[in-house]
Amino acid sequence: MGKITGFMEFERIDEGYKPVPERLKHYKEFVIGLSPEQAKTQSARCMDCGTPFCNSGCPVNNIIPDFNDLVFSNQWHNALTVLHSTNNFPEFTGRICPAPCEAACTLNVNDDAVGIKSIEHAIIDRGWAEGWVKPQPPAVKTGKKVAVVGAGPAGLAAAQQLARVGHAVTVFEKNDRVGGLLRYGIPDFKMEKSHIDRRVEQMQAEGVVFKTGVLVGNWPKDSKVTNWAKESISADQLKKEFDAVLLTGGSEVSRDLPVPGRELSGVHFAMEFLPQQNKVNAGDKLKDQLRAEGKHVVVIGGGDTGSDCVGTSTRHGAAHVTQFEVMPMPPEHENKSLVWPYWPLKLRTSSSHEEGCEREFAISTKAFVGKNGQLTSLKTVHVEMKDGKLSEVAGTEKDYPADMVLLAMGFTNPVASVLDAFGVDKDNRGNAKAHTEEGGYITNVAKVFAAGDMRRGQSLVVWAIREGRQAARTIDQFLMGESELPR
Repeated sequence: MGKITGFMEFERIDEGYKPVPERLKHYKEFVIGLSPEQAKTQSARCMDCGTPFCNSGCPVNNIIPDFNDLVFSNQWHNALTVLHSTNNFPEFTGRICPAPCEAACTLNVNDDAVGIKSIEHAIIDRGWAEGWVKPQPPAVKTGKKVAVVGAGPAGLAAAQQLARVGHAVTVFEKNDRVGGLLRYGIPDFKMEKSHIDRRVEQMQAEGVVFKTGVLVGNWPKDSKVTNWAKESISADQLKKEFDAVLLTGGSEVSRDLPVPGRELSGVHFAMEFLPQQNKVNAGDKLKDQLRAEGKHVVVIGGGDTGSDCVGTSTRHGAAHVTQFEVMPMPPEHENKSLVWPYWPLKLRTSSSHEEGCEREFAISTKAFVGKNGQLTSLKTVHVEMKDGKLSEVAGTEKDYPADMVLLAMGFTNPVASVLDAFGVDKDNRGNAKAHTEEGGYITNVAKVFAAGDMRRGQSLVVWAIREGRQAARTIDQFLMGESELPR
């Protein structure tokens, strides 16, 4: 490495945040990235560790020591080339990835991990600023046509890889804009949508065609999944017109909470709430937007989606925000000797929590209570783990006042009608059945492939990118007999 003793000389430098009062006035990003000098110093901490566990901790297997060394040597353009060799969209992961690479960092055994995510963020932002990120159209067209169903991170990664080797790629998206969860799930204050837009422009220059507002197959009645399609196309038509079809829809069916009072007005899925604000931020006008101002908001679910609901509710001007988590509060610090290099269970405090939020752990909602059809409160009870199961703790029942409840308890499966339209076999969780070994991602239906959340279930954006890239290689092999795309 460029600085063999750097890990002993320099402390970790974290990215900063703009002050809370300032950032609550808008929906723009508020992270203060590292300066080039700070990134150089941070990269100097990367050890000559011999076995870089960060590589395997990263789902896309970013070649982290190499781009750290290049940043240290002020070879930023080369660092970007190395980064792009494994990750099509580092501006996405550099903002919203939870950084399992840092959990796996060798330095993390007994010190603070190298700030890998912040270095990645600095590299790609400089790449865009310097004009280094350019379209890579293919030198030769293959004459093969591929349909990608779903314009989330998996679909985008696959489409870009396939277009760059010469296939004619058309991406079908049921909503009105490209991006999937990145567009309509992630709040703008975590990732502004201009990052998606300029990648779309790049991909269009590489030959990718995007068709938005197009539903593939039928749509189930009474579905709460976001669907702004204005036209539809059948699965049979896609199979007839294209040489291969890749299904990359998200795991979009939200986990429900079927307790008494669920039908009351004021109880909503997180993915009814978040997409609306993103549309408004994009300049759309909505009637009857779900708003939290002046309300006592309870967010049920302690993960990232719940945190996004907290931050959005706070920006709306909620009177009070409480976040429920059914599991006990995890420890503030993990037992590194026990869990390293794996992803640890520990208390994670997001920027949204820091903006103002009460957090309750080991709590379960027993009923929603209302008056005249409108939610007024929740009946709750604390729970504890006994014999591997959560059991109610007697005497801990409590009523929480609430005008709005947002259900953010994760997602169960993709919309079944899409898979059913193609006749794709599903696993016991309702996901498309397809393995990931060499030549994988193919379903039981000829020339129909599946990747991302539609195959693996709800997961991280970085896992979606990995699966999209690997599926692209498999499809290229299927169409051409061989592939030069990386696995």
